[in-house]
Formats: sequence, C-alpha cells, structure tokens
Amino acid sequence: MMDRSRTVILGVGNLLMADEGVGVRAIEALEASRLLPKELRIIDGGTSTNELLGDLEDLELLVIVDAVVSRKPPGSIIYMEGHEIPSAFSNKLSPHQHGINDLLARLQLLGRAPARVVMFGVVPHRIELGLELSPVVAAAVPTVCGRIVELIEASSS
Repeated sequence: MMDRSRTVILGVGNLLMADEGVGVRAIEALEASRLLPKELRIIDGGTSTNELLGDLEDLELLVIVDAVVSRKPPGSIIYMEGHEIPSAFSNKLSPHQHGINDLLARLQLLGRAPARVVMFGVVPHRIELGLELSPVVAAAVPTVCGRIVELIEASSS
C-alpha cells in the first residue's frame, strides 16, 4: 500500500503564456475538487526547478502535469511513465522543462529519485501572452484531473 505522504502531484508551467500554464491550472482544479486524500502534497511548481529538489526527494510517486509538444491534436492528453518522460522535454516549450528534466536526473544521481514518476502532458493549442487556456486545452483539464484521481486510487489499493 502506498504511503500517501510520500506522493506529490506537481503542476508546472507559465501562467502568463496561455496553454503553457495547463499544469498549474490542472492542480488548481484538483485542489478545488478535494477529490484527493489530504496526505498527498500538491505543489504548484510554476516555472521553478531547483527550488523543488527537497520536495521531490525519496517519493514513492511523483505525478507531473505539464504542456507537452506533440504531433497529436491540441488538447490531447499524453501519458508517460519512467524512462519515457525525458522525451517529453526534447521539444521544450520553455526553460522550466529543461530544469525539470535536470532535476529528475539530479535526484537519480543522488540516489533519491522517486520510485515511480508519471506524467500527464496536454498538447497546447497556443503559446503566447495570455492568462487564459485555449478552450480545447481547458476542456482537457477535467479529464487529466480524473485520470490523476484514478491513478492515486489504483496506487493506494
């Protein structure tokens, strides 16, 4: 059975760049839904990277939510786990993605990497100055949240 206190849901992205902020918007929606156990830590990583090192050490489960470039249509949800995740950052939308990739590698080198890392990426429609998600990306947020809740429930049983 998973130790919920050693689980982090991390939303990353730049809220000033429209769909690039989908990770942060998704965890805001998760917090508002109150569907996750209180013991879990939900972190708004914004565009931070190295500041998160201590929060991500020795976890049982790290779930990352972020915008991810893909050939799939905007609003598509991409699920990745473990070694697949660095490929999500090969076409970087912003510097924070390089930082998250480096942070995960640093944790691995220190022997403090999360036992399991899962990522839910959402394909952006527009990356430009703006505070609102595009309608197609905003429509994906409830689905991402539901999949995270399902993942946590399945991991806890």
